[in-house]
Amino acid sequence: MTVITSVSNARVKEARSLQRKRRRYTAGRILIEGVRLVRDALSSGLAPEVVFYVPEQAEAGLQSVALLRDLQAAHVECVAVSPAVFASLAETLTPQGIAAVVPMPSLALPAHPALALVLDGVADPGNAGTLLRSAEAAGADLALFAPGAVDAYNDKTLRAGMGAHFRLPLRMCAAWEEVWAALSTVPRIYVAEAGADLSYDAADWRQPSVLIVGNEAQGPSAEARRVAVPVAIPMHGGTESLNAAMAGTVILFEAARQRRLG
Repeated sequence: MTVITSVSNARVKEARSLQRKRRRYTAGRILIEGVRLVRDALSSGLAPEVVFYVPEQAEAGLQSVALLRDLQAAHVECVAVSPAVFASLAETLTPQGIAAVVPMPSLALPAHPALALVLDGVADPGNAGTLLRSAEAAGADLALFAPGAVDAYNDKTLRAGMGAHFRLPLRMCAAWEEVWAALSTVPRIYVAEAGADLSYDAADWRQPSVLIVGNEAQGPSAEARRVAVPVAIPMHGGTESLNAAMAGTVILFEAARQRRLG
């Protein structure tokens, strides 16, 4: 077995370049890391173009061994690298020793979304990824990153999304016109905003609806406020508000609850 030991290897350098946002979109590919994400990509039909792994780490874990076996059965090229080379690809503190280059997900957008999430300037990648994970779990069928939001394919956003990127249609929107065009058939647009008169559980989520979650520090943008009905989560005690990911999750699951009850 040949093991790549140089961080200057052309294939390693090309994969590492995908850590940069501009390069990701130019290449139409992303670099994902860890057994869970690589497995989720493969299970979702997004076959990796190449997988990099550290032999001694992969052979030490049952999940890694099983994943490599499945990747090889799917005729995915698996390239062995040294720990030092893998460290140049990894963006985690304790890497699992497996990473993959996969095509950037591009699931078709629904023509008539039933429940959509809009990230309006959400800047923290952990919040963004958690919101995607919650949206998928709550039955949303579309997520849109409005202007000013963190990149959907940031490494931390990908990890926090726990595979939602591969199953939930999403788009980065350079202008609000793109957001509204994707939501043109949705009659109800709500925005999470602390202090709003309407409680989130008094809003009617049974019809096609949009939830907009705004920036962690500044709240919703003027564009969102212009068209959306504000909803709030009532607070007790001295707590003023929840963080963006938690607030969005609470509201999304209220929408799911109402939809289950009809």
